Amino acid sequence: MDTLPLPDDSTAAAPPTPDQLRELYSLMTAVRHLDISAVAWQRQGIIPGYAPELGQEAAQVGSGYAVDTSRDFVFPTYREMGVARAMGVNMVEYMSTHKATWHGGLYDPMKSRLAPIQAVVAGSVLHAVGWAHGQTLDGSDGVALTYFGDGASSQGDVHEAMNFAAVMKAPVVFFIQNNGWAISVPTERQVAGGCVAGRAAGYGMPALQVDGNDVVAVLDATRHAFAHCRAGNGPVVIEAMTYRRGPHSTSDNPGRYRSLDEERDGAGEDPLRRFRERLLSEGLADEPFFAQAQASAATQAEDIRAGLEALGPRPGSEMFDLVFQETTPVLQSQAASWREESEHV
Repeated sequence: MDTLPLPDDSTAAAPPTPDQLRELYSLMTAVRHLDISAVAWQRQGIIPGYAPELGQEAAQVGSGYAVDTSRDFVFPTYREMGVARAMGVNMVEYMSTHKATWHGGLYDPMKSRLAPIQAVVAGSVLHAVGWAHGQTLDGSDGVALTYFGDGASSQGDVHEAMNFAAVMKAPVVFFIQNNGWAISVPTERQVAGGCVAGRAAGYGMPALQVDGNDVVAVLDATRHAFAHCRAGNGPVVIEAMTYRRGPHSTSDNPGRYRSLDEERDGAGEDPLRRFRERLLSEGLADEPFFAQAQASAATQAEDIRAGLEALGPRPGSEMFDLVFQETTPVLQSQAASWREESEHV
């Protein structure tokens, strides 16, 4: 499934350099270690909840690495920790949402070019199209990159967003991480037509279906899509075929809807191990490099844990202060009840 025209020599991105390939591996290693650590932190009570991304490191790091943070903007869901890491977002500030310290994250969206974490399924897609349309109206060359899963692709918001973007030629890349599962429902039971990328034709937009476990292929596809959008050609759909190796969230038990054998058979080759073998075979990295990448990832995760635990709780009154611009009688009554129960006033 590839209907995106090949770029000409003037817009084609150069292949990643050896240094960039090693950086991609280091990023993937850091993301893998932090992801596994975050699950442990939830079990230890450090954070109340987390959405793991084990197996999706290549899809996230490869696409996030393609972003130009001087002009583009990314609209994530609740599972794009790897994208945030590849973009250089402060990870203590990013993970603060999972600690329930602050809705959307403590990081500055305008400075980081990463919109607040979006928990509404497919909600970020509409925001991305609106921002991208603004770029068209302003005559700017920024591109919006929005993430959602194969499950979210069934939401009506995705239809509205894609249709509007195609009609208005908004510069937005719709990046679907098809990880095989819409929580407990396999893709084949909820995506009509067999793939999400095939739906792009109905909106008159090109699409790419890429191996989501190949970080270099994902990087190339995302750069290709960005160049297409930046040239004024309208939106692009990318479907990265990967696999969610763990639970949907730390409150999910995947053993209720798939067996370990099904998980092993469906997951395919591990993206991190696969990239490691490529670097070794091409003589671009050696065992000391891999050991250093692992050690650095462990140190980073420990620093993030310490930073999270140092965050104090937010004032409970913010539940009521930051809801509406002008309060309502019902909200005032709820706030009074809360103060009486929690602060005894």
